[in-house]
Amino acid sequence: MTRPPFEAPTDDDVRTVSLQLGRPARDVVGIAARCACGAPTVVSTRPRLADGTPFPTFYYLTHPAATAAVSTLEAEGEMPGFAVLLVDDVAAAYRAAHDAYIADRESIEVVDEIAGISAGGMPDRVKCLHALVGHALAAGPGVNPIGDIALARAAWSPHVCECVDYARAASAEASRA
Repeated sequence: MTRPPFEAPTDDDVRTVSLQLGRPARDVVGIAARCACGAPTVVSTRPRLADGTPFPTFYYLTHPAATAAVSTLEAEGEMPGFAVLLVDDVAAAYRAAHDAYIADRESIEVVDEIAGISAGGMPDRVKCLHALVGHALAAGPGVNPIGDIALARAAWSPHVCECVDYARAASAEASRA
C-alpha cells in the first residue's frame, strides 16, 4: 500500500499494467498497491488525463485476478448488502474514506470539474466495488470500510500471488508487434 507522494512508476510497471488492462496504461503517477510478488495491483492515475479529460478514479484496480474476484462479488449482487451497512460508525468511516480519497487525489492535482467527487459511490452509496477495493488496497486496512469488507469477501488475496509471468507476456506481445 502506498499513498502520495509516489515514486515514479518504472517502465516495467507501466508495461505490466498495460498487459493487465489489455490496453496502454494512461497517465499512471504511481503504483499504489502491489501483489505479493511485486507486480502492480492498484495504480494511481493523474486526475486530468493528458488529453484534458477529468478522471476522478484516482485508485484503479488493475490486477486481473483481483478484478475478476471483485466482479464476481458485483455479479452475485453483493452491493445492496454493502449499502445497508452505511449507518452510524460505518457511514462516518465511509465519509472519512471519501475525504481521504479526495485529499490523496488533490495532492497530485486539483481539477475543478471533479471537486468533491471521489469514486465507488462514496460517500453515500456503494456503486463500484472495484474502486472501493482499489482504495482499500492503496490506503491500507481501516481507511475504507466497504472496500475492506469487499476485499475480505472476495475470492482473492493480495498476499497470494496469482500473476502470470509478465516478463514472458511482454516478450510475446513485443514479438507480435
